[in-house]
Amino acid sequence: MSVSLIDRVRERLVAEASPLSPGVVAAAIRAESGGLLGDTEVLSNLRLLETELTGAGILEPLLCAPATTDVLVTAPDAVWVDDGNGLHRSAVCFSDEGAVRRLAQRLALLAGRRLDEAQPWVDGQLTGIGPFTVRLHAVLPPVAAAGTCLSLRVLRPATQNLDTLSRSGAIPAQAAELVHAIIRARLAFLISGGTGCGKTTLLAAALGAVPAHERIICVEDAAELAPPHPHLVTLVARGANVEGIGEVTVRDLVRQALRMRPDRIVVGEVRGAEVVDLLAALNTGHDGGAGTVHANSPAEVPARLEALGALGGLDRTALISQLAAAVLSVGRLRVSSTVADGDRDGVCDRGRHAYL
Repeated sequence: MSVSLIDRVRERLVAEASPLSPGVVAAAIRAESGGLLGDTEVLSNLRLLETELTGAGILEPLLCAPATTDVLVTAPDAVWVDDGNGLHRSAVCFSDEGAVRRLAQRLALLAGRRLDEAQPWVDGQLTGIGPFTVRLHAVLPPVAAAGTCLSLRVLRPATQNLDTLSRSGAIPAQAAELVHAIIRARLAFLISGGTGCGKTTLLAAALGAVPAHERIICVEDAAELAPPHPHLVTLVARGANVEGIGEVTVRDLVRQALRMRPDRIVVGEVRGAEVVDLLAALNTGHDGGAGTVHANSPAEVPARLEALGALGGLDRTALISQLAAAVLSVGRLRVSSTVADGDRDGVCDRGRHAYL
């Protein structure tokens, strides 16, 4: 279906007095196409129009592809996709900037969020687009100087455990054995690396190795972790509503998790003041906690935690004191480039904490 035909059908449906039904929409498609389309073409266009009105539009086939992890729109003619082979430009194009903006605003509405000049960016989650939840981020101009930007990530449940990651070559066998040992010993650990390097995949696989009788409380900014574990509770942060109230932060949820009788507390991504509460939990009897953190190398993790601790009012001396109370000694482990952002050393210890 061409863009002009979609627009004509949309305008006809807006003026339609009777309730919309597949038959009414099909009749509108036939009428606006001049009656030249057969039943098969009408059905195909009906499905396409449905995605334009209620789904992800022309991006939906990309999001529903089996291997897709991310779909990124940086311009009407620049739609990028990551299907496990790194980001590459797709053949999908929008008609103009207005089409990208309309889709971004409609997706924000589906996520229960506001996206306009007064609120030019949005985070949310979408359901009903393919079999998995999709994480949405969008930015409107002039904040996005070149035009509306869309970032969509398909949140697939964990399907790999440590052994399958090892067999596939994603992590060395020694690394899988070490993670198993860390889990058995109830050591707390952080997985560090860059964006898209596999931190969440490795963390989910590690949590899948936790004994079934242990209760895991996962705290996340967006629900991405879905480890194969029978006793998993997930708490998800949320932003404020259009009135500016109702915000629930990751830090709030870490505090709530402490009251939920956790055997292990997990923070999907440590990137704010919640590090203060997490460190407090790890030093007050809540062994076996875990999380991920963005850092260019494991050696930079302490500095990264210092910066995050400052956001929560924890000075450098206090943060180092809390870390020193848990970390006894440091050893090194090489992690493969599939999991880490390039070949780099990971850090582990024989005490209560480990950095991978």
